[in-house]
Amino acid sequence: MLTSARLQTLVRTSDVARAGAFYGGVLGLTPAGTSHGALVYAVGGGELRVSPVPETRPSEHTVLGFAVEDVGAVAEALAAKGVVAERFEGFAHDPRGVWTAPDGTQVVWFRDPDGNLLSAVRYG
Repeated sequence: MLTSARLQTLVRTSDVARAGAFYGGVLGLTPAGTSHGALVYAVGGGELRVSPVPETRPSEHTVLGFAVEDVGAVAEALAAKGVVAERFEGFAHDPRGVWTAPDGTQVVWFRDPDGNLLSAVRYG
């Protein structure tokens, strides 16, 4: 029923201007407009809606991931823009913050200004 639907991903923010600077500026996502106060970005054939809420709490788990070709290059580009890679105990991260899973999958985790945990991943 929904297999062919275009995916719409929602992320919450307590500060739309700050979130816009991050998602549009730092991550370089393409703005597609606004909707009911939400910032809308075109991403890989789908949409990311960054929706305003009165307050947010940092997430414990990844809420949004980007499938990429070169996780290391993404990690370096984010670091150059001041984004700090998240490091988790028990994971052998490389100096850029990239973790390689036993199957070869590579992941770097990072947070948006509201503390939402995001990732860039290349599957092994």
